[in-house]
Amino acid sequence: MEPVSESELSKMIAGADGPLQIIGGGTRPVGRPVDGAALSLAKLSGVVEYEPGALTLVVKAGTPFAEIERLLAAEGQRLPFEPMDHRGLLGTKGAPTIGGVVAANVSGPRRVQAGACRDYLLGVRFVDGTGRILKNGGRVMKNVTGYDLVKLMAGSRGTLGVLSEVSFKVLPEPPAAAVLRLGGLDEARAGEAMCAALRSPFEVTGAAHLPADITGENATTLLRIEGFEASVSYRAEQLADLLDGFGQVEVERDEAQIAQIWSAVRDVKAFHDRAGDVWCYSVRPTEGPALGAALRAIGAQALQYDWSGGLVWALAPEGADMRPEGLDGHATLIRAGKETRARLPVFQPEAAPIQKISQALRDRFDPRGILNPGLMG
Repeated sequence: MEPVSESELSKMIAGADGPLQIIGGGTRPVGRPVDGAALSLAKLSGVVEYEPGALTLVVKAGTPFAEIERLLAAEGQRLPFEPMDHRGLLGTKGAPTIGGVVAANVSGPRRVQAGACRDYLLGVRFVDGTGRILKNGGRVMKNVTGYDLVKLMAGSRGTLGVLSEVSFKVLPEPPAAAVLRLGGLDEARAGEAMCAALRSPFEVTGAAHLPADITGENATTLLRIEGFEASVSYRAEQLADLLDGFGQVEVERDEAQIAQIWSAVRDVKAFHDRAGDVWCYSVRPTEGPALGAALRAIGAQALQYDWSGGLVWALAPEGADMRPEGLDGHATLIRAGKETRARLPVFQPEAAPIQKISQALRDRFDPRGILNPGLMG
């Protein structure tokens, strides 16, 4: 099924006689396998309204993300939450869509400073499991009516409704950037350096650590600064002085090199061509190094740290349950075979009170249980 309009999408869902597998670009199939008829949003595509002066953008959910990036770049603007492209990691094809980005709340390295995808959503239109067309929020920054429901849809992965239209706040693209490199730090020391940088007044927009099992040489700690040229130069110099106690600091200013460095971090490029399952963990940044040690103890083959240690990626043996005992955070199985995804909880099991709320929401928006059933199990 490939609806070309919101009304057609509504009719298809209302008339469905069984489960539906909701597909955007088909590039990030994270979660339990869904056994149902495919419902593709690929033809529900296009820009509805873009006002560069008002910093607002309204697009249909099936619009390819690359198309949105080109549109914004032509006006010197961007969506600041830097969403990951999963294709290299998952071996998928197709084009990521903006609806898929919102449905999974995909947010990249800049989240430590700019916030997540849901923080830039102004409004949504979606069709619930009964076929009702619902609208929440608005198209301008001052209109935040129903803002909580807008945020609720971000990360719901199509289990509460099928997005048909999304509205965003956009921001100007900064004209300059710098990356500070520290070499040879162990994971605990790198965590201290990243946290020190983020506590500073120098507005760090990326903080990542690549251990030696990723670089193949010395471990590398990366810190990014963005803004106007004079400001970037000053802040990079001051931050380098602040971090002097952690070792020699190298400063990269080449625009192409900086883009390549952070796209590799964002997309976890180091794991693209390596066999094994891939897990992702969200914890307090100060807990990242301890989690890394626990993961290595249960078989992790390689690690990558983002969000100042708050986001940990692990390459693991196939089929292994990589949730350490006493994990104080969230673990998600990102890449694995169907058998493993069917056998292990793909997402962090919810506490009983949260599970009760989640189920009540699904019962309210999808009483027949037909939208991506079992995906969040």
